[in-house]
Amino acid sequence: MKAMILAAGEGRRMRPLTDVTPKPLLKVAGKPLIEHHIARLSAAGFGEIVVNVSYLGQQLVDFLGDGSRWQVAISISAEQTPLETAGGIVHALPRLGDAPFLLVNGDVFTDYPFAQLRGAAPDERGAHIVLVSNPEHHPLGDFALQHGRVGQLSATEPVSEDCVAATYSGIGVYDPALFADCASGRHPLKPLLDVAIARAALSGELYEGVWEDVGTPERLSALNQRFPSDSANQ
Repeated sequence: MKAMILAAGEGRRMRPLTDVTPKPLLKVAGKPLIEHHIARLSAAGFGEIVVNVSYLGQQLVDFLGDGSRWQVAISISAEQTPLETAGGIVHALPRLGDAPFLLVNGDVFTDYPFAQLRGAAPDERGAHIVLVSNPEHHPLGDFALQHGRVGQLSATEPVSEDCVAATYSGIGVYDPALFADCASGRHPLKPLLDVAIARAALSGELYEGVWEDVGTPERLSALNQRFPSDSANQ
């Protein structure tokens, strides 16, 4: 199974830090965010990784090289302008192939065990996504999770006792066929996930380990206080 790391965004909420540095190269525990992902993917047995780049992309290209220092092969999917998540995936599909692939947002920090998603088989034209408990900055969540299936949250009705409102972690396994009807260009991911839900083709799991969306300078600072060295991630 190949993996794709999303690293093309501008990171506007992280300014002024991202005025000169792409967000995936901001450091946590002494290492760039994207390096944590690559090292963990390599340790989990993922040998081929596609990284999409756009904003300040040459810095990422120079840092990543061919991936050999992490014992992986890295392929760069360059975008003239950021295409958002679905658009970036569509642009990278020729590099990803026809088999399901693992997707990881480049701006999250996590100890999720990627190895348990190797060989995962999402529903046809669907996906299997990892959800997390709603963080303080996103208290309502994105989806409802019930018995391993992902559904929509209701704006008027509370979730049932056997259901949980949760937030998409930016980690999942996707069937490339999910993007078959998505034209090239700028497209968000959420509408495609909504379509998969309507087809009952979106499964999910709740992860309760380390996960942080590094969305603001304040969150980055708090994360570095929590993990002052990379020893916590060995």
